[in-house]
Order: sequence, then structure tokens, then C-alpha cells
Amino acid sequence: MGTRRLSRELALQVLFQQEFATRQSVEAGLETFRNSFEAAPDVWSYALALLKAVESNHIEIDAWIQKSSEHWTLKRMALVDLNIMRLATCELKFAPEPVPPAVVINEAIEISKKYGTVDSAAFVNGILDQIMKH
Repeated sequence: MGTRRLSRELALQVLFQQEFATRQSVEAGLETFRNSFEAAPDVWSYALALLKAVESNHIEIDAWIQKSSEHWTLKRMALVDLNIMRLATCELKFAPEPVPPAVVINEAIEISKKYGTVDSAAFVNGILDQIMKH
């Protein structure tokens, strides 16, 4: 597994955790995982950069997702799918280092296959595709 994939997966887990521990900072959330998992320093730094970017652009990211999902409100979306799309949208629209859109979308699809439901990959792909069209 690549460094960035691992970073994305760690960031996803922190975002999911924050859905239930809303007062915990992204740094503290990531530190929880750092105490349980070993990874290279660049894995942790990219995960933290993603988390901070999602946090600082949360309103715009959710607006992009909502605008691109015709019949779904954010509250109706599975939390795993929503957070995968938040990370991907962040990389597509707000990444400090550009990542090719095809790579971002493919990574989101692969992560959704691992952490989501049977329908997650198609759902995530469809919405991220719409985001790219706008």
C-alpha cells in the first residue's frame, strides 16, 4: 500500500471518529492512531495535512458534495462514504500540492470498497464525478 493511501485511510478513520467525539482536535485524533499503528513520518504528516485542510474548508467541501448529489442530503449519506468524499473533495479542490483528479477519485473508490458498503464505490464515484464536472 502506498504512503498516500495509508495517509488517506488514517485521515478517514480520524474523521469518522470525530463524528462521535466532536470536541477532539484532529491532532488528538491522529495521535490516538499513532499510539496504535506504526507508519513512516510522511504518512502521518500527509494525514495531518489532509485533516487540517478538511477542517479549514469544511463548509465549502460539504457545499460541493451537496451540490453534486441531487437526491441525497448529507444527513442521509453513510458517514464512511461522506467522509471519503470529504477527503477526496478536499484533495480535488483545496490540496496544497496538486493531485491528478483521476488518482484522487480512484483512491476514494478503492478506500470505499474497503471501508464502505457494497454500493459505496459507485455512490462515491458518481458524486466525485459530478464535483469534477463543475
